[in-house]
Amino acid sequence: MHRILRLSILLAGFLMAASCYAVSDPQPALTTEDDLGPQVQQPIEFPHYRHAGNRNTVDLTNSDPTKGGMEINCQYCHTYARRSLTAGIPPLQKCVGCHQNIPSVRDKPRIVELFKYWDAKKAIPWKKVHDLPDFVRFNHERHIKRFIEQQGRPVQEVCGYCHGQVKEMTTARRQKPISMGWCVSCHMKEHVVVAKGDIPEGGTPIGKQAYWYTFQKPAEKKNAAGELTAKGPNDCWLCHK
Repeated sequence: MHRILRLSILLAGFLMAASCYAVSDPQPALTTEDDLGPQVQQPIEFPHYRHAGNRNTVDLTNSDPTKGGMEINCQYCHTYARRSLTAGIPPLQKCVGCHQNIPSVRDKPRIVELFKYWDAKKAIPWKKVHDLPDFVRFNHERHIKRFIEQQGRPVQEVCGYCHGQVKEMTTARRQKPISMGWCVSCHMKEHVVVAKGDIPEGGTPIGKQAYWYTFQKPAEKKNAAGELTAKGPNDCWLCHK
């Protein structure tokens, strides 16, 4: 009898705590009316269009930030993407390492704010934009090696599959659903397999084994262009480990 009473009190306390958390900390909506992710307010309005955007072919000095970018490779800042699960956020010292040598923009509000964090020896509290549930394991490295290093596709094109045209944005915003069904729909497509002797410029050979498969490779076949293709892996445990 006492055990049942103690258990009832414990469950009641747990439910009350959970309800209080839900009321005091409302979670943002996963999607918005326009089917995009929520507009995340960042501590500094980082201009992706200026860093990753296309250069101004008319003004070779690229001096007008509203008319051209610097075409910086995504992996220069998100350096972990090619070697780990997460793409990573660049440390503050990387930002300052560049901007301390660009005196022409030191008085810009964003840069002034940047150096405030630097002088205070504090990391910028960036907020996640593409946040997956804890039970989902997405591997950036596999996709980078598959499409960029082995097929030689442009970096911005490959990153844009999931992140959209970031080079045209200020602060990033989720452009794709990033849901299980959306990911599976891509894995169901017939992707070109880069085989030895058929390497695009900038690619690397992988012989008869497609890199992105772990232990069992789906059947290969040739498309209308005579290219060897295969679907992506469909093992549950690859994403839910």
